[in-house]
Order: sequence, then structure tokens, then C-alpha cells
Amino acid sequence: MGAFFWLFDTVINLYTMVIIAQVVLSWLVSFNVVNTSNRFVFTIGDFLHRATDPALKPLRKIMPNLGGLDISPIVLILGLIFVRRLLVDVQYSMM
Repeated sequence: MGAFFWLFDTVINLYTMVIIAQVVLSWLVSFNVVNTSNRFVFTIGDFLHRATDPALKPLRKIMPNLGGLDISPIVLILGLIFVRRLLVDVQYSMM
């Protein structure tokens, strides 16, 4: 059972890193530090968008409009941290 908890925790950590990478890349593109006409940047951005959009899209629908500020990645990361914490508590209560 410990291996299952470890795997789930690792997947949550990796997905959190993917969300952070998507946010950083979107900032770099919006401030013209990197250009999406570069094929490599476009490929990485497309992958990150496809990996994070299914989780972020429902959050964006229910979150209030804050102008140009998108806080849905922060909400998703907090939710993942909450699930991770629940996972740790369940694992320790089973011992």
C-alpha cells in the first residue's frame, strides 16, 4: 500500500511542476522573452497547455473574472497540495 501512496504523491509532484512550467512559459511568451514562432518553444508550450488545460479549464469557468490576472493555477496547486496532505494523513493513520 505504501508504494501506491508513493506513486500518487510522485504524480502530484510532477503535475505541480508541469503547472509551474506552464505558468513560467506563459509569462516568458507574454513579455516577449521567448517567441512561439520558434518550433521548440511552440512544441513545449503546446505540450504544457495540453497537459494543464483539462484541469485548469473547469476552474477558470467557476472563478470570478479578475481582469488580466489568472489565479486558476494557484488554486489548482493549492488543491493538489491539499490532496497530497490528505494522502499523507491517510498513510500515517493506516500505520
